[in-house]
Amino acid sequence: MKGLYYRLYLILDLFSRKVVGWEVWETEEAKHAETLVKKAVINEKIQGAPLVLHSDNGSPMKAETFLSLLEKLGIQSSFSRPRVSNDNPYSEAMFRTLKYRPDFPHKGFTSLAEAREWAQQFVHWYNEIHLHSGLNFVTPVQCHTGEHVAILEKRKEVYEVAKAKHPERWAKSTRNWAPNKQVALNPMRDKGQTEALRKP
Repeated sequence: MKGLYYRLYLILDLFSRKVVGWEVWETEEAKHAETLVKKAVINEKIQGAPLVLHSDNGSPMKAETFLSLLEKLGIQSSFSRPRVSNDNPYSEAMFRTLKYRPDFPHKGFTSLAEAREWAQQFVHWYNEIHLHSGLNFVTPVQCHTGEHVAILEKRKEVYEVAKAKHPERWAKSTRNWAPNKQVALNPMRDKGQTEALRKP
């Protein structure tokens, strides 16, 4: 229907880039954001962990009831700066990937059910199939579970063996397959006070 929009609510883990929660609704309301956060905390079994939820400045994310929920769950709220387009780069990159999927329905969805079905398929592909360039070409799920460490170590060994056999094919050292140990939301925002999320 012309003029009708569906809202995709989505939570992205900064370190692994895994989509840890998502929902599609017809309206933009704080209660939807609250439901999503509760489900993500339960599904990921992270209640009590030191967490920061970074979001845009939309009214649902600043609603008193939503902020109260975050406080109860021990989640610190963080917001993008007004009129600063790159304050949430990982989310922006993910949504760009979404919009450039070959099967993205540029003419829109015929129903809420269809929108939810497409979102479910996208999240499955993004989390479990998509080899993420920012993760050295492992999937977000592999990074989230820690499997990526062994995968990248194996790749490093394969490349080193290949170089030893045919050194003439390598002008420089092999590709750096080291896994990320630290990810910053915006390292240039404030070099002295950058909040970094580390994987234990």
